[in-house]
Amino acid sequence: MTTILIPRDVDGAPSLPSGVVAVPYDVTAPPPPQAAEADALVVWGNPPDRLAELAAAAPRLRWVQTLAAGPDAVLAAGFADDVVVTNGRGLHDATVAEHVLALTLACVRRVPDLVRAQAEHRWAHELGGLQPLHPAGAVRTLIGAQVTVWGFGSIAARLAPLLVGLGARVTGVATSAGERHGFPVVTPADLPDVLPRTDVLIGLLPALDATRHAIGAHVLDLLPSRAWVVNAGRGSTLDEDALLAALRAGGVAGAALDVFATEPLPADSPLWSEPGVLVSPHAAGGRPVGWTDLVADNVDRFLAGRTLRNVVDR
Repeated sequence: MTTILIPRDVDGAPSLPSGVVAVPYDVTAPPPPQAAEADALVVWGNPPDRLAELAAAAPRLRWVQTLAAGPDAVLAAGFADDVVVTNGRGLHDATVAEHVLALTLACVRRVPDLVRAQAEHRWAHELGGLQPLHPAGAVRTLIGAQVTVWGFGSIAARLAPLLVGLGARVTGVATSAGERHGFPVVTPADLPDVLPRTDVLIGLLPALDATRHAIGAHVLDLLPSRAWVVNAGRGSTLDEDALLAALRAGGVAGAALDVFATEPLPADSPLWSEPGVLVSPHAAGGRPVGWTDLVADNVDRFLAGRTLRNVVDR
């Protein structure tokens, strides 16, 4: 008999073969008694302290499947080194791409300014009526815009065609150069050439030691003053102080942020009231599309002793 713990509140249920018992558990509660005999664990929305309790209460675990694309919470929870960790890569591509596109369009089409004008009951003549397509020093459309996407994985592969469909030119940035998913990709070493021509910089970087504050002053200084910054990777990849400095100095036009160094964003953070910043409360993901198929497939692989999908290097 194989026992797998599955969060109670996640939508749907995987189709499991006979001999596999699925035990629903509350991620906010202490570990269930069945944790002591569990072979596998699905993680989704677990608070860090409760996840650490699960790691201690489940000594027989051999596999942990997180539905998040980033495995950092699982890796920090204290599971034994021989436990295989798999992530939710691919489950959030559609929803994150959709949200990033929404944030990008909100920036270039000045949606926050429209909302502020509506709150004032003011007909904003400067935002409507006859407008130049490409006003000097500003980005007001994706038509002809240069969009640079840093972190060119599966989410970027879903996002880039949407941007192109609206008229943008897309360049990816990754650890190795070449062509991915039909788009040109450069390395960070090429940023001094790419960023001065960038209208929108989109960050989709994971949280790693190597990516901490990757989008910092050295990057923001290379952007033209018309450029927008959109970050939906991890909050640690953006230097928020450097961004505020760039905004206040007129170095960049504005930013839309879905992730932050500290979440929830503290009430006293200056990002809340900065006019050029659109705050999104980590809303891009949160809906693991197709998770039941991934878990069912990995259960079959687990039982057969085959390599699991989305294994995380530890």
